[in-house]
Amino acid sequence: MRILFGFAGGSGHVQPLLPLARAAAARGHAVAFTGRPGGLPAGFEGFPAGTDAPNERRPLLALDRERETREFRDGFGGWIARERAATTREVAARWRADLVVCDDADFGSMIAAESLGLPHASVVVLAAGTFGRPPGLAAVLDETRAVYGLPADPSLAMLDRHLVISPAPPTFRPAAQLMRPFPPVPPAPTSPPTVYFTLGTIFNTESGDLFARLLAGFATLPVSLVVTVGPAIDPAELGPQPANVRVERYVPQASLLPRCSAVVAHAGSGTVLGALAHGLPMVLVPMGADQPDNADRCAELGVAVVLDAVTATPADAAAALRTVLDDPSYAAAAEALRREVAAMPDPAEVVAHLETLGA
Repeated sequence: MRILFGFAGGSGHVQPLLPLARAAAARGHAVAFTGRPGGLPAGFEGFPAGTDAPNERRPLLALDRERETREFRDGFGGWIARERAATTREVAARWRADLVVCDDADFGSMIAAESLGLPHASVVVLAAGTFGRPPGLAAVLDETRAVYGLPADPSLAMLDRHLVISPAPPTFRPAAQLMRPFPPVPPAPTSPPTVYFTLGTIFNTESGDLFARLLAGFATLPVSLVVTVGPAIDPAELGPQPANVRVERYVPQASLLPRCSAVVAHAGSGTVLGALAHGLPMVLVPMGADQPDNADRCAELGVAVVLDAVTATPADAAAALRTVLDDPSYAAAAEALRREVAAMPDPAEVVAHLETLGA
């Protein structure tokens, strides 16, 4: 079978697809990717489409949920979907794909597959599932559907018509088909506790003084703090740090998270799911996109303390981290979700569902 994987955003839209792509390749299927040039993963045939998002520094803005919802609808539902529909359709036809697998915000790839008569599967990259279907999305997508002679879809049935695969634990987000996102690795926390602090790969460049502000609070605690700032930020910008703080541009999460006791993050889906897969409580500072919804769900489940990214002080940051480290209820709630993730099907098992769908 020839499986074309598509993604509509950056790294956070690619990473959840990779376990499935590797498992499919291991079972002998031909696998290719299409999406932004900078996101095409090594080791697979790739078809660049569109342009990479500018990695430019921007000021930290107060959280505005209506603005984020509008930008998602008009971006991923509008111009991005139009661009993705055209490019994925051309690649799928030329590469002779049997099946399209895309992230759940890649609406254009779903439209492309439908227009070619191909089945498609989507992989959840919007963890909480409450952000990706804003009011008015169906009407915007119908404009692109009409270009390819497809009927209007007011119920958005195309989003789950064939197969939806979720790497989120079922208590966090129920789904028909689950997929364990990481190999089950027994946690091995260090002493003093190791804490991972990241603001992701996109919002790190529009975080203003948030790194410095939160670091000033965390550095006062008896923890070993590992901070990743991304390729666009020089760690030296944060100035000299105490011995218990290590600032890097990048550290592989898969090697770090098993040794951690907590995570501080922007509530991006990838980081949240990584923390839950390793049973780690969190301090979350959502800034935009689906982050507020993810943070709300984490707070509801008792696995995180949520701070306001604009108003949080160093003292607030220190108090929040002390809470998730010292109050055993946070670790217990996170451990319960880790056990759920460990019991989920591995990617090789999920490929069998793709094989049935493709047939």
